[in-house]
Amino acid sequence: MEEVIAEAANEGIGHLLCVSVELDDFPLLQGYAQRFPQVFISAGLHPNHEAKVEPDEAAITAVATAPEVVAIGETGLDYFRSEGDLAWQQERFRRHIRVARALQKPLIIHCREAREDTLRILREEHAEEVGGVMHCFVEDWDTAREALDLGFYISFSGIVTYKNAEQVQHAAARVPLDRLLVETDSPYLAPVPRRGRENHPKLVRFVAEYLATLREMEFEALVSATTDNFFRLFHHAVRT
Repeated sequence: MEEVIAEAANEGIGHLLCVSVELDDFPLLQGYAQRFPQVFISAGLHPNHEAKVEPDEAAITAVATAPEVVAIGETGLDYFRSEGDLAWQQERFRRHIRVARALQKPLIIHCREAREDTLRILREEHAEEVGGVMHCFVEDWDTAREALDLGFYISFSGIVTYKNAEQVQHAAARVPLDRLLVETDSPYLAPVPRRGRENHPKLVRFVAEYLATLREMEFEALVSATTDNFFRLFHHAVRT
């Protein structure tokens, strides 16, 4: 972690969000946040993760109340990797939203081939009360617009730099600047020119550079805006 953080710092990246995908590993994430003041964490269970015991709201809340936690998730729906009756996945998603509302912490949303159900459940559970981010956005502009209407931010990963990602690029050019975020989704989805390699936080600079060019704006202006957006959304994070 020391090397990862140092390499990121060399690229001008001062803060990192380490996203939870399974609750069993939460002590590890919490340890990172306690050792490194520039690292923030979330608490949640990824929609594809097969838990031995499905956590109830109390179990999620028990870890999510930790002061190092600035968001709830990664949560949401994934109909690409999971098959069959996915009512359990939808119910897991709802539990995360309820915990987020109770703790007033924003959500980190995963959505893959589940656009309609994701938006429907966000509305039904009143997720607009806490907001959040549509993480690693791969949907179209109409989806982004509906999420924006719910008060959500839209975050773009290395996918936006791929030549065949026209739909994502179309959305990225239109998201209001004050709702835009950048990310890596490490260790996956390394951006061009490092596509196909292991991804690292330091490479988020390539995503920001691409978005600045796409949106015809100065790189530093995009960096400033997305940094401000991060701390406005994740309001429990202390800016050092």
